[in-house]
Amino acid sequence: MSVSPATAPRCRQIEVSRSIRMRRWAMAAAVTLTVALLLVLMVVTLSPAGIVAADIVMIALFAVTLPYTAVGFWNATIGLVLMRFAKDPMALACPAVAADDPAMPITDKTALLVCIRNEDVDLVVRNLDATLAGLVDSGTADRFDVYVLSDSSWLDIITAEERAIADLASRYGEKISVTYRRRTENTAYKSGNIRDFCDRWGAGYAYAVVLDADSYMSTAALHRLVRVMQANPGIGILQSLVVGLPTTSFFARLFQFGMRLGMRSHTLGAAWWQADCGPYWGHNAILRLAPFIEDCHMPVLPGRPPLGGWILSHDQVEAAFMRRAGYEVRVIPEEFGSFEENPPTLPEFVRRDLRWCQGNMQYGPLIGLPGLAFLSRVQLVLAMLMFLGSAAWIGLMVVTALRVTLAAEPVQIFRPDTGVALFVTIMAMVFAPKAASVLDVLSRSSARRSFGGTWRFLVSLVGEVVFFMLLAPVAALSHTLFLAGLPFGATIGWNSQRRSGHEVSFARALRRFWPQTLVGIAGVAAFAAVSATALYASLPIVAGLTLAVPIAVLTAAAAPGRLAMRLGLWRIPEETLRPAALAPLRLDALAPHPAEPAGKLPVAAYSEAANG
Repeated sequence: MSVSPATAPRCRQIEVSRSIRMRRWAMAAAVTLTVALLLVLMVVTLSPAGIVAADIVMIALFAVTLPYTAVGFWNATIGLVLMRFAKDPMALACPAVAADDPAMPITDKTALLVCIRNEDVDLVVRNLDATLAGLVDSGTADRFDVYVLSDSSWLDIITAEERAIADLASRYGEKISVTYRRRTENTAYKSGNIRDFCDRWGAGYAYAVVLDADSYMSTAALHRLVRVMQANPGIGILQSLVVGLPTTSFFARLFQFGMRLGMRSHTLGAAWWQADCGPYWGHNAILRLAPFIEDCHMPVLPGRPPLGGWILSHDQVEAAFMRRAGYEVRVIPEEFGSFEENPPTLPEFVRRDLRWCQGNMQYGPLIGLPGLAFLSRVQLVLAMLMFLGSAAWIGLMVVTALRVTLAAEPVQIFRPDTGVALFVTIMAMVFAPKAASVLDVLSRSSARRSFGGTWRFLVSLVGEVVFFMLLAPVAALSHTLFLAGLPFGATIGWNSQRRSGHEVSFARALRRFWPQTLVGIAGVAAFAAVSATALYASLPIVAGLTLAVPIAVLTAAAAPGRLAMRLGLWRIPEETLRPAALAPLRLDALAPHPAEPAGKLPVAAYSEAANG
């Protein structure tokens, strides 16, 4: 299958320093050795009765899960070493940002692109209003223009958008331009929306900051992105580290607490070796428009959707094209005022995941495109393995369950000693990104206070680990079922997301998660028939599946989230520090804590504490 971009690509080489090449070789060697050792351990574990056909299937499935896990483990390990021992981690991971001069004036013109489709208009206006007010107060409003790029198709939403954006434009029109444009056809989805802007207005701007409907960036963060681009003409895309906004949603609080712990060490470690060939996540990032317009045209894949046609997950492809054109793609691996809303419920989380899954599975034909950097190809493969690994895990668990159930003596199939060692090693690798940040937080008093204090942090940590272990098999089975349906036309499409908190009824949860429930019950029955030990060993997998429906209902309920907020559990640093930049958003989760008035919190945010 061949893919041809819309325009002939420019292929320019970036001079990669010897130190960066050495880092990448070291990372490749570490990942390769880790995968090889784990595969050997797996073979030894399966060796008591000799390696039969079922064992070969298990080894193959296990091999598919390993690259993404190993890369995550080494990213976290490198990130922890940098956080704890490097004098200036940012100088090693992203030198251009480390050299940023806050006194540099904003001279170049930047467009803020707010991409929406059938979204909650009040949420869009809330975030955009705060952004506009911040730019006006900073005195740099004349350096920015705003474009609200709509692909909405629902009449009531369209009417609300037109009215709300017209009101914003009238209030800020003399200080900052606000333009509303709605396409009547959703051609190429979000990437087509941005391409339409580029064709109409892109030539008038040096940069564009891409924002989603739930994105919010502080004025200081926007200024920082622009300054770095001004000072470094070789950077084509600069991605900020995006963190969740404070929320009362129980599901989102649990989810983003864990993400906050795992993301910084992972991103810092990845930035250290990826360097000029970093990620782009499609929002809360700044683009250099001239090369983006010329070199980042998205191709149309041959065949029909869901795997053919327009690409859903355009971001990493655009990063690969920008790098091919000779421009760097960098990420800033620290929290500095770049936010988004996380999914408020389990069904919304799974729906977002499946859209990424469909988009990432379209990367196969792109891996062999001419001129791509080798690391860009690796990133496309890893993006696919992120979801293929889920299916491989589920397949491995099913084959294991069948073998254990049908065997007269499981000890004749598996070596218990190496089996336990393998399980512990894999769990340690999976939790490594989180563990790295946990160690860093516990070693700094200011960081502990930013998460609500030591005891709140530890209680929250235990609760989040349990939540993650219950959530992981639910998401993995969702990925597996969706992947199985892709060849037969299963699709998730490009629909709006419900970004605000809402309840999930038992009936709706059952309609969505009945396959997980049935598989979980079958797993409990199968392992219980073998022995109590087998059942206990399977609980990390079967418990989450069996309880998927009540988990979806409970974590969407309003009361648990508000109780957690009052108790200070699963708190993120912005709830403790209460940044001034978030005040205009009027978030419920930023209300003063009863026991700790907002004016009496002499603490630093984790991002500041982690920088020493």
